[in-house]
Amino acid sequence: MADPELRRIRVYPVKSLDPREQSSVRIAEQGALAGDREYAIVDRPSDEPHDPETASVGGRGDYVNGKRTAAVHRLRSSFDPDGRTLSLRVQGEQERHSFDLEPPAAREPLNDWLSAYFGEPVSVRREPAGGYPDDRELMGPTVVSTATLEAVADWFDGVTVEGARRRFRANLEVGGVPAFWEDRLYADHGECVRFRIGEAELLGVNPCQRCVVPTRDPDTGAETPGFRERFLEMRERTLPAWAASDRLDHYFRLMVNTDVPASERDSRLRVGDPVTVLGTSPREA
Repeated sequence: MADPELRRIRVYPVKSLDPREQSSVRIAEQGALAGDREYAIVDRPSDEPHDPETASVGGRGDYVNGKRTAAVHRLRSSFDPDGRTLSLRVQGEQERHSFDLEPPAAREPLNDWLSAYFGEPVSVRREPAGGYPDDRELMGPTVVSTATLEAVADWFDGVTVEGARRRFRANLEVGGVPAFWEDRLYADHGECVRFRIGEAELLGVNPCQRCVVPTRDPDTGAETPGFRERFLEMRERTLPAWAASDRLDHYFRLMVNTDVPASERDSRLRVGDPVTVLGTSPREA
């Protein structure tokens, strides 16, 4: 087995849409990866206020995301190199639509197109400092291992490793380790696990609680029959003996939520960086 190393970096420029793969990334001022979930689609016209601190992350709430509507999965998205022009198409259709994202007034054609697609008034908002993560307390990048994604894909007929990546949507993928290695990166409540990726120290805090999104086909949004039940069965069966934690209160959890100390922000992560577990420390409330 090779030594642990960072094998893949993915940021999601628009919350709930497709990722952009990068060879390196800076940690932004609030601890998120620069450019990750920098934009979000919200269920209100552009002239109505939006407060990300009170936005819902599921059900009927502010974000138009995969928790709320399977229609999100059918949107294919890409960015030009400068990250300010968004290209969209609907899965199964050939026509692409390109939209400017900056300045904010230039988003009106995009807002109109998305409103027609979703059948309700929506608009795209930007938060450059920290983006729009689901967990606003643990805003650091999410971490999983390549071997974990391979193992989970093997639990289901027709699910590829890339399909598993798109279902679980982690930021950082660690190679050179066995399946479920990332379960070493959290401890009990009141504690965290310190680990280093290249020049940056991160704090592993919580095994990520999953929602409806991984149960759906990432291209069509169609529900994969029995996905949750099979996942729960196999996650319990394959859970490493050393993964005892009072944070793992149920088995529909995969990958790790992190925090980044203020001293580490503006550090850079690079594919190929070594990953080193430093130890368990008390976590301040």
